[in-house]
Amino acid sequence: MVKHPSSLLILILALSRLGDAAAIAAPQAYSNSAAQKLHSWRDQAVRALAVRSDGNSLATAAALSFRNEHAAASAPAALQLIARASEVSPDSAAIDWLRLQLCGASPGCDSRDVATVLRWVDPDNGAAWLSRLASAHKDRDTIEADRVLAGMARGTRFDFYYNQLVVLMFDALGAVQRELPRGVLASEAARFGELEGIAHAELLPPLAPLTAVCRETAAPERRENCLKVAKIMQKGDTLIVQMAGFAIEKFLLPPESREAKVAAERRRLLEWRAAAADKIDSSILPWTRNTRVRARLAQMRLRPRQEDVCIALLRDHKMALEPAENHR
Repeated sequence: MVKHPSSLLILILALSRLGDAAAIAAPQAYSNSAAQKLHSWRDQAVRALAVRSDGNSLATAAALSFRNEHAAASAPAALQLIARASEVSPDSAAIDWLRLQLCGASPGCDSRDVATVLRWVDPDNGAAWLSRLASAHKDRDTIEADRVLAGMARGTRFDFYYNQLVVLMFDALGAVQRELPRGVLASEAARFGELEGIAHAELLPPLAPLTAVCRETAAPERRENCLKVAKIMQKGDTLIVQMAGFAIEKFLLPPESREAKVAAERRRLLEWRAAAADKIDSSILPWTRNTRVRARLAQMRLRPRQEDVCIALLRDHKMALEPAENHR
């Protein structure tokens, strides 16, 4: 399983990124200029958000300040900001999740205490064990891997808090919009597209260790726990988690079993709904993008799961929720 989802699973990541359309045809110098403007915009946003006292603003500043491609240089400031956000909002599992992901992506950051805090704040979320499982898999510690899998299997959800954090960051930026440079990410659609890119880069941990652990042995207890985790993941809050859950179950079940066939049909339905909802946004006219983004954000505020947002958007546009029989 790769860390970043395919284009099918990115609902509107391509919406209105700064300079995207122009940079394709423009000289390299313009592309560099656009990148510099975006970099300056992010730096100013971090400064504006970092002086505020609420956890949401501080968490957004942390997410904007972190650069995956320059993790060693950007991590200290980002980790300091997200630690402050966690202190201000000690009951926010979403902020603790962001802190865990930033720590995991930062050289030398020990994520064990952060993961423990998240499990205390949200004990029902099996995803809170992912970093521990990755460490056990890397160390080839099968005993610890089985212990962690058992902890995951006791959960009732498998959430990355994706919708909640994107909305949180969008609102935090809206509160400081007047303090930011004009002409950069000026539209709601542009800001939303930028935040979607940040969210995909920072909120989605690699699932490869989990899928690898579940493929390594046929031991009955591990197989049973992996199947339990797969079922939980299939109802997760992000499409990529749901798809990984189906992939794990497919590997563990006999291909001709009823359970495997039901899972395959459910996976195809999920793919179809994601693609249908994606078309709503990808086919819109440029001057309607802000309206469509506001509609999507409204659904994200109400629904923590991406699939539920897809269903709501399809209903709002009076579109079918299932493919026609001849397309199944």
